[in-house]
Amino acid sequence: MNIAIGSDHNGFEMKEAIKKHLENLGYQVADYGCHSRDAVDYPAVAFEVAKGISEGKHDRGILICGTGLGVAIAANKYPGIRAATTHDTYSAERAQLSNNAQIITMGAQVIGHEAAKKIAEAYLNVSFDENSRSAPKVRQIIAREKEFLNSGAAIGKPDRFCN
Repeated sequence: MNIAIGSDHNGFEMKEAIKKHLENLGYQVADYGCHSRDAVDYPAVAFEVAKGISEGKHDRGILICGTGLGVAIAANKYPGIRAATTHDTYSAERAQLSNNAQIITMGAQVIGHEAAKKIAEAYLNVSFDENSRSAPKVRQIIAREKEFLNSGAAIGKPDRFCN
């Protein structure tokens, strides 16, 4: 399995620990950055990981920032991507089994490195079943997303929250 991984500076050390752990388990890991503790904005990294997944370069992805929330929000803006924030092994498994999430996100300021490694393993050790009870729900999400994209309709006024 080919895994895309990325982080901002808050998640750099955790990303490195997870990357090494997954490589030791035999996974191919593509590192989308960041590549140091120097400050970097997380949206660019999240978009690149999401793009790699969307283009079929990678099977799944893992993103890390301080809370896991920012990278999840950013990745979920990429069409066709489902990213889920996970901070325990159960939510990581369910992200895949119930939601067919292509990306999980974690917060380096929320969980420790050892927990993050176990969460990544739990996520990668399960596969979505197209015949499961969850499959129709995921198909509904995909269909609605396609409707929104094809209609060209803007949903809400995203700039109302920005100055």
